[in-house]
Amino acid sequence: MGAAHSHGDLELSDSDSEYQEEGEEASYNDATEETPEKSSSSDRKTRTPSSVDDVEARLRALKLKYPTASKNQKSNLQNEVKLYVHHGANTAKAKWVCSEKLASYSFLKTSKVGGVRGGEDDDGEEESESESEGEGWWVLKVSSKVRVKVDAEMQLKTFKNQRRVDFVDRGVWAMKFFSDEDYQVFLGKYRDCLFENTYGYEANEANQVKVYGKDFIGWANPEKADDSMWEDAEDSFSRSPQTVTPVRRNQDLTQEFEEVANDGIQSLALGALDNSFLVGDSGIQVVKNFSHGIQGKGVYVNFGREQQRGGGGSSLAHSTPKKALLMRAETNMLLMSPSNDAKPHSRGLHQLDLETGKVVTEWKFEKDGTDITMRDIVNDSKGAQLDPSGSTFLGLDDNRLCRWDMRDRHGIVQDLVTSSAPVLNWAQGHQFTRGTNFRCFASTGDGSIVVGSLDGKIRLYSSSSMRQAKTAFPGLGSPITHVDVTYDGKWILGTTDTYLILICTLFTDKDGKTKTGFSGRMGNRIAAPRLLKLTPLDAHSAGATNRFRNAQFSWVTENGKQERHLVATVGKFSVVWNFQQVKDSSHECYLNQEGLKSCYCYKIVPKNDSIVESRFMHDKFAVSDSPEAPLVIATNLKVSSFSVSSRR
Repeated sequence: MGAAHSHGDLELSDSDSEYQEEGEEASYNDATEETPEKSSSSDRKTRTPSSVDDVEARLRALKLKYPTASKNQKSNLQNEVKLYVHHGANTAKAKWVCSEKLASYSFLKTSKVGGVRGGEDDDGEEESESESEGEGWWVLKVSSKVRVKVDAEMQLKTFKNQRRVDFVDRGVWAMKFFSDEDYQVFLGKYRDCLFENTYGYEANEANQVKVYGKDFIGWANPEKADDSMWEDAEDSFSRSPQTVTPVRRNQDLTQEFEEVANDGIQSLALGALDNSFLVGDSGIQVVKNFSHGIQGKGVYVNFGREQQRGGGGSSLAHSTPKKALLMRAETNMLLMSPSNDAKPHSRGLHQLDLETGKVVTEWKFEKDGTDITMRDIVNDSKGAQLDPSGSTFLGLDDNRLCRWDMRDRHGIVQDLVTSSAPVLNWAQGHQFTRGTNFRCFASTGDGSIVVGSLDGKIRLYSSSSMRQAKTAFPGLGSPITHVDVTYDGKWILGTTDTYLILICTLFTDKDGKTKTGFSGRMGNRIAAPRLLKLTPLDAHSAGATNRFRNAQFSWVTENGKQERHLVATVGKFSVVWNFQQVKDSSHECYLNQEGLKSCYCYKIVPKNDSIVESRFMHDKFAVSDSPEAPLVIATNLKVSSFSVSSRR
C-alpha cells in the first residue's frame, strides 16, 4: 500500500487538472512530470491536449458539427462563460462534461440561507446584481446550476493561461472565459466580494489598511509585497547542512509497518529516543521507534489499573486524554483531559511515570489561589522533552499565555506524598484583559512562542516576554486552529479549515541585519504568505464536513538543519508537501495564478478511516535511502509508518 496523489499519481510532482473535450465530454488527466525512463515510450503516444483551446482547435480541424455564432449575432447574456462540471471523482472514469456552452454568471447580495451551498431558492425570487445595502453576503450564481457563497470553502483555483477558474459547490465546477478582460473582471469582483464576506467591510484601500495594517498591505495586494525574503530563504536552504542524504527529485511514500491499536487512539506522542506512545480511551500503548517507522512492543499501560500515591485510584480512568506531552528525557508524560465534552479546557493534568507505568500525581492549574483552566500545553522548546531535568512547560488559554513549573516558588521539588492537592506554580505569563481568543501555540528551538487566534491573527512572542507580541500577523480571516514553527523560527505554518498558511518571519532591520519577527518589529518589508491548498476536486473528495487539522513541519531539534516536508490531515487523507518546493518562487504552481501564491503540489496518503494525526518522526531516524524520517499516520484503529524513499 502506498501514497497517492490526485487520480492515482504516486509522484511528488507538479500537477494541475486539465480540460479535454470529446464531443461534449472531456476525460480527466493529470499533467505529471515524466521521468527519463518513461519519456521514450510516452513520446510514441499521441499527446493529450492540455487545454480547452487545444481541444476546440482540433475539433474544428476535424470539421465536426460545432455551433458557431455569427459575427453579427449578439447574445443577450451578460458575463458569458462556458460552464463545465466534473464527473467520476478520482476514478479511472473521471471526466469533465460541458454543462453549458454559453452560461451567464452574476454576483448577488442576499440574506437567504436556502439558496447557498446545499439548498435551493425556495421562492424563485431573483435578486439584482448591485452593491446593495443592509445585511447579507455575496453569492456567485452561474446559470441555474450554481449558487454558492463567496468564501474560502469555494476552494477557487485560477488558471490564468487558460482563462479559467475551478471551484466547489456540491460538486466540482469550472468556468472558461472568452477573453482575458472577462477573466480579469470576474477575478476583481470575486476578490471584492470575498473581502466583504470575510471582514464585513466594503473592499477599498482604506478598509484594507484597516484590516491588515499598513505594514501588511502586501497580504491584500501580493503584487506589491516584498518577495525577496522568500528568495533569500531559498538560498539559505540550499546552503544549509544536508541530512543523511540530499533531497532527491523523485520521492515516493512506501508503507513499512502497520500496527493495530489495543484501544481507540486519541492522540500520538512521538518520541525522539527509543519509544513512541499511542494514547487511547483507557490506556497507553508503547511502540518501538525504528528507522523505518514505529512498531508495537506489546506493552500497555491501563489507566484503570494504575495506583496513585496513597493507594487511591486515578481519576484518569474516568476521562479520555486529548493531549499528551513527553517530558524529562521522555520518562514522564503529562496527560490533559477536557473538563467536559463541550469545551476543550482543562482544570488540571496527570503526570505519568512511563518507567513504572504509574500516575505520579494530579496537578491543578491555579493562579493567586483561584482555579483556572488551560486550553493547551506544549514543551518549553522544540527539544525540551529530551531534557532529563526539565520541570517547566507552557500553557495557553483563551486569554492567557504562561509557563508552569512543577517546583514550588523557592525552586524545591514539591513533596507529592504529603501534598493533598499539588498546585503548579505560575512561573511566568500574562492574563490579557481584552479578548485575544487564543486557540493554539507552538515553541521554537530557543523557546520563542507563536500563538494562533480565532480571528486569524498569529502573534510572535520572544522567549523572555509573554506580555507583548513582537510581531502580530493579521491573518486572512479564517480562524487558526493549529500552528507550528520551524526549529530556527524562520517559518510559521498555520492551519485553517480550508487551507494552510505559510509565513516567512525574516526581515532586515535598520542596521542591515537579518532577524526574525520573534526578536523585533518587522516594519513594512514583510513578505506575503503562501497558501497550501487542495485542488477543488480533492477538496470535494475529502468531504464537505472534513477540515484541515494539525499541520506540522517535519521534526528537527538541531541548529543548522532544515525541515523538509509539511504534513496535514483532512478526513481520511494525510497530505504531504515538499517544503523546498513550496518556497521556490519559480515553482510551476505559481506561474498562472492570481493573488496570493497557492501550492497544489502534494501527495495524498488515503486511509480507510478518519485520521487522528499525521506526523514525521525525529530526523535522527532518516536512513541512507531516505531523505526524510518516516511519516507516522494514526487512525482510531491502527497506526501506519511510511518511508519517504527515492524511486528506484
